[in-house]
Amino acid sequence: MGNVHIVTDSTADLSWDEIDRYNLHVVPLTIQAGGELYQDRVDLEPETFLEIMAKSDELPKSSQPAPGVLSDLYSRLGKEGDQIVSIHMTGGMSGTADAARQAAAMTEADVTVIDSRFISRALAFQVLEAAGLSAEGATASEIASRLAEVRKATSLFVVVDTLENLVKGGRIGKGRALLGSFLKIKPIASLEGGEYTPVHKARSHRQAVSYLFDRFKEETAGKTVKGIGIVHAGGQAMAEPLERMLADAGFPGAGKGYTSPVIATHTGPGAIGFMYFAE
Repeated sequence: MGNVHIVTDSTADLSWDEIDRYNLHVVPLTIQAGGELYQDRVDLEPETFLEIMAKSDELPKSSQPAPGVLSDLYSRLGKEGDQIVSIHMTGGMSGTADAARQAAAMTEADVTVIDSRFISRALAFQVLEAAGLSAEGATASEIASRLAEVRKATSLFVVVDTLENLVKGGRIGKGRALLGSFLKIKPIASLEGGEYTPVHKARSHRQAVSYLFDRFKEETAGKTVKGIGIVHAGGQAMAEPLERMLADAGFPGAGKGYTSPVIATHTGPGAIGFMYFAE
């Protein structure tokens, strides 16, 4: 893998195969749900988490890794003088990148911390790009420069099926939530600038999927699509038709899978995330 180690967090929605193949180091966030404390994707898998969340009266709480945990990892990886690039979920939704910066200041290792400004597979696009560059012998500085370009070429959209978690998380008012539920509105938001930004309102799953597909066609026209990701929190009703539409349009293998419990906490059940990277 060269002498630059790639670190990220569990919200990247990486497969175990990708983690092993690229020798990635994934630090889990923690989740408090149903009176128990779990490590994301270590002792809590997405499907189990959705069951726990459905039975819980309170919104589960997620926490970033402790700086000490990250610092210990950095010190171990950098003990031979190797560089480290640590890429994390958007600072607009979590303090994970800040924890990584604190950890970097606690160690003598050469650590470059990057706020991806994204989550899920949009974060993974940057992680996998960094791993590929590391394998080719790129330096941490070269990797950081390239990831800035990847961020500019990435789009991410989230569609929620229920507004309940957004209300509990303080991201939308109760009155608007009641109105939205009454009208069965499916809010669509982007993660432009690393923050949850509403961009459209659909009145059905079909309308939501059509909007996402149209945005994809519009924004990737004349470009090379280098990555597509579909994730969901039990949102197969939107994920599956979107996957079929992409395949029919010549983009098979986009795949779909459950997103991290940390992300599902924010979106609520039935949500999907759609992201792509095109240059």
